[in-house]
Amino acid sequence: MAMGRLMDDFAGKIAFITGGGSGAGLGQAKVFAAAGCKVVIADVRQDHLDHGVAALKARGAQVHGIRLDITDRTAFARAADETERVSGPVQLLFNTAGVSIFGPLEKATYDDYDWMMGVNFGGVVNGMQTFVPRMIAHGKGGHIVNTASLGAFFAASVAGIYSASKFAVHGISMAMRDALAKYNIGVSCLCPANIKTNIAESIKTRPAKFAHSGFQVDEDEIKALHEIYSQGMEPEELAGHVLEAVKNNQFYIIPYPESRKGLEAGFKAVLDALPPADTDLEGQKKRGTAMLKYRQAREALDKRKYGK
Repeated sequence: MAMGRLMDDFAGKIAFITGGGSGAGLGQAKVFAAAGCKVVIADVRQDHLDHGVAALKARGAQVHGIRLDITDRTAFARAADETERVSGPVQLLFNTAGVSIFGPLEKATYDDYDWMMGVNFGGVVNGMQTFVPRMIAHGKGGHIVNTASLGAFFAASVAGIYSASKFAVHGISMAMRDALAKYNIGVSCLCPANIKTNIAESIKTRPAKFAHSGFQVDEDEIKALHEIYSQGMEPEELAGHVLEAVKNNQFYIIPYPESRKGLEAGFKAVLDALPPADTDLEGQKKRGTAMLKYRQAREALDKRKYGK
């Protein structure tokens, strides 16, 4: 889904990164700051934010930190205003922050759904709803990187809600890429497997209003997750792949060769569910003609209503 290069020079460009105080977000901040960006990192945890700002300043980066709950739309708007006031208009948006909790899906509560969907999908929506109109108005193009997961292609009970939220990020990213191409704004979907990150501790940021959970998370589980994540890809290495993807306006970012076999099997199962291409030719023609007419009518309607 490459659409041609949009951005080669990052010098002086403003990058806004959620979850920027640690893990994948901090890795992105380090790599894009080294490429010449002024970075604004946002994080819900003040200790992570302080650590991230200090680490970036130690490298000589131009950095500004903002404490932000990405589910708070009013706060997101204030963060955008502060970013523009302190650094300038954003051309690079990284919706990276996310949370996870694992357990048997049939044990999940509404609070489990509302918390994870609110952060993982709602946070991406809030980031784009806040910044996309501003990016379009500034007229300078740009790029958006939404962090999904390899779990955007696979789902198992233990990570069912997490995967559902990442499937949603995958879908909205694909649609937004189509929507923003005419504004010279690219969109990428980052789908990592294991990363060296602090997401195992995300339960510590769970709001009291979503306290009722069907999953039992204790320190032993957090420790076990830390051990797994400690063997993950280094955040800066992952961010290096993101940098190249932004340069090439590449949609999917999945720099994990061990994932190929599973993805091939998954997509083969989808393709195997389709009838052969040379069957139901009359039905294919009928449905294809109807879809073409709808698309033409839709384009005319959108042009009349929205000036597209």
